[in-house]
Amino acid sequence: MAAMLGALALALAFASLNSGQRITLRLGFVTLYGVPLTVVAFASLLLGMFVMLVAGIHADLKVRRILRARLQEEDREERARFVDRDQQELFGEGKEKN
Repeated sequence: MAAMLGALALALAFASLNSGQRITLRLGFVTLYGVPLTVVAFASLLLGMFVMLVAGIHADLKVRRILRARLQEEDREERARFVDRDQQELFGEGKEKN
C-alpha cells in the first residue's frame, strides 16, 4: 500500500512539474505537435501495461496447454493400468482360502 502511494506521489509530482512542457511526437506515419509531456508519459505507461498483459496471456495459455496435455497423458496411463474391479486384492483372506 505504501509503495502504491509512493508511486502515485511520484506520478503527481512528475505531472505537476512538467505540465507546461510540450513536445513534438513523430510516430512515423503522423507527426503530432504540442503534445503535453505528461500525456506521452502516461500513454507510454498504459501501452506498456497492455503489451505485458497480452504477453502474459500468451504465456499463460501456453502453460495451460502443456499442463492439459500432461493431465491427459496421466489419465491415459492410469486407465491403461490393470484395475481390479472386484477389489479382491483388498482382502488378503480371500486369496489364502483358495
